[in-house]
Amino acid sequence: MNDVRTYRVGKRSVEVHRPGKELLPDGITKGVLADYHREIAPFMLPHLRGRPLMLERHPDGPDGPRFMQKDTPDSYPDWIRRVEVAKEGGTVTHTVCENTATLLFLVDRAALTLHRWQSRAGRIDRPDRLVFDLDPANDDFGTVRDAARRLHELLDGLGLPAAPMTTGSRGVHVVVPLDGRHDFDATRDFARQVAQTLADEHPDALTTEARKKDRGDRLYLDVLRNGYAQTAVAPYSVRAKPGGPVATPMTWEQLDDPATNARRWTVTDALEQARTHPWQGLLGRGRALGPALRKLRTRQGS
Repeated sequence: MNDVRTYRVGKRSVEVHRPGKELLPDGITKGVLADYHREIAPFMLPHLRGRPLMLERHPDGPDGPRFMQKDTPDSYPDWIRRVEVAKEGGTVTHTVCENTATLLFLVDRAALTLHRWQSRAGRIDRPDRLVFDLDPANDDFGTVRDAARRLHELLDGLGLPAAPMTTGSRGVHVVVPLDGRHDFDATRDFARQVAQTLADEHPDALTTEARKKDRGDRLYLDVLRNGYAQTAVAPYSVRAKPGGPVATPMTWEQLDDPATNARRWTVTDALEQARTHPWQGLLGRGRALGPALRKLRTRQGS
């Protein structure tokens, strides 16, 4: 078996070493993942460009340890973009994925799952995405579906567009595009107020308790991904689970489909879903939070 497969993408050639190596259960190899990322790139890259990434790497395959990588190694080629951002006591230099060549290079490094910032380089302190992570207490996707519907109804009442995405794990992310006027503290505080309002209205089903022991069987409304330097799984990113499930954007109608669950799409059919453009027009509709916050306070007061 050839130990190197070369992909010609744009003006670059990217080598993927040991394409037959199994990186995920069920025989999903590095070559399968490289082919998937080459095909999904036109749909995935708009969600990655300009954003610092945290890389979830599994270099030893399904039975080996995982590594969460923030800092970009010096060994990465010069043509891969980096962005240096502040952290407590210094800085960290994140990888930024701007093109298909970078995406394939990261696959070669067994970076299976990409976790992205909610802001972009250049306006690093001004997020343009708000993410609600609906984390169920078990694998009952019905509780996720109910929570997502309730959240969608609340956000719609606040005048905020929103779209759902399977996580490829157990839950759903609900993503709200912002106009980038607000800093991380303001957006996280707003998300916390929305989550708490929903939990107060449905106390038997929903919670904002961060400690698992205090949640019981209730679904956790997680808003912590909206803080500075926090990340969320990127759309169309592969999860390191059997079958290669993919974090996949979908429509609200698809969420209501009984066949839908958090691992509904995989590396075998996520491309077909992407070609339907489920978030068509959403990401250009970023909103300010001021009007929504005023409406939320009115709802809380009533």
